[in-house]
Amino acid sequence: MIGHKGSPSGPIDGRKLRLGVAGMGRGFMAMITTLALHPRLHVVAGTDPRPEARERFARDFGARAYSTFEELVSDDAVEAIYIASPHQFHRQQAIQAAQRGKHILVEKPMALSLDDCRAMSDAALTAGVVLVVGHSHGFDAPITHTRRLVSGGAYGDLRMITSLNYTDFLYRPRRPEELDTAQGGGVIFSQASHQVDMVRVIAGGNAVSVRAHTGIWDAQRPTESAYSAQLTFSDGVIATLVYSGHAHFDSDEFCEWVGETGRPKQYRGHTKTRQLLKGLSSSEEEAALKKNRSYGSAGYTGPAVHAMELEGGRFHEHFGLMIVSCEKADLRPGPRGVAIYGDDLEDFDTLPAPVVPRAEVIDELYAAIVQGVPPLHDGPWSAANLEVCLAILQSSREGREIALYHQIATVGSDNGIKGR
Repeated sequence: MIGHKGSPSGPIDGRKLRLGVAGMGRGFMAMITTLALHPRLHVVAGTDPRPEARERFARDFGARAYSTFEELVSDDAVEAIYIASPHQFHRQQAIQAAQRGKHILVEKPMALSLDDCRAMSDAALTAGVVLVVGHSHGFDAPITHTRRLVSGGAYGDLRMITSLNYTDFLYRPRRPEELDTAQGGGVIFSQASHQVDMVRVIAGGNAVSVRAHTGIWDAQRPTESAYSAQLTFSDGVIATLVYSGHAHFDSDEFCEWVGETGRPKQYRGHTKTRQLLKGLSSSEEEAALKKNRSYGSAGYTGPAVHAMELEGGRFHEHFGLMIVSCEKADLRPGPRGVAIYGDDLEDFDTLPAPVVPRAEVIDELYAAIVQGVPPLHDGPWSAANLEVCLAILQSSREGREIALYHQIATVGSDNGIKGR
């Protein structure tokens, strides 16, 4: 039932956001349970160029399905648009949405350049609409709870953050542009966005420099597949980010064998991911395989919207192992809560199991639109995340430390992260 422990709050005075969806690819598929079950949301329309996706969307959500973005933004019933299209379309679609008076939730990364980010933020500001960027794992409840523990001061000053994740990201079926860094491909734009957001939420946001190395280790997939980066913050805090998408080690071993989406998993290694690609002879075959698994296609195995039920048995989403080091304790956010390893004791702050996954994204959007609460993940904050990602690429390419000039800091409030 909506409203039991661990679920998001219900709508205020019956007020639900009327949401339109732009793009029904991987981002949308990862958010589909949230969109279907969040009590403050009503999905009323969507658009995708694939007719099979539109047909299933109309059936699943009982909503209007359009073939073009222009039709979606012209729908007067739509008050906010979730832009889940490929990275290169974010700027154009966000500006169009703002110009039509629609609030905006755009998938990370916000865009592929800081100029694009500025244009999107300016358009939202001019139109007087809300712009929120997500999902990223900086929204996850264990991360925001860790931020509250750090800002509370009981464990002394924050000194260091270590974040590590090993996955099979690069070897999942990809379209050609997803293996082209210039078009937003590789692990930096799609994966570093998560780690950067997480450490900036916990450390307070104001990073000053980046030193990084990236790896392009497979000539058949010529984009960044791994990185190691160190961020320095204005107060001297350092954060080390390590990521590999090479489908060898699986760092969910460090997270109780709970997967990134909060579901328990059976360890099988990543060999099946690589084996699947070995049977393909061309990039066209790989793109076709990915398309066949997409929403609405014959091979799609995602949940049936009408059969979904709220549940409390899942765990919190995560993005690998993180250890947050303060003067008097190390804190480890994870799928069940936050472990605390102090000077004289060990403790564990258990967090209620989520009922609607990624509810925090919609909660932040709703609070901004309905209650006027400034969102953390707004345009300037998310542009600062992108600046770090771009600096990781530049640092590796040029072999030097890169100074950051567009960072912004958070200011403590009742939840430890909102506001500036």
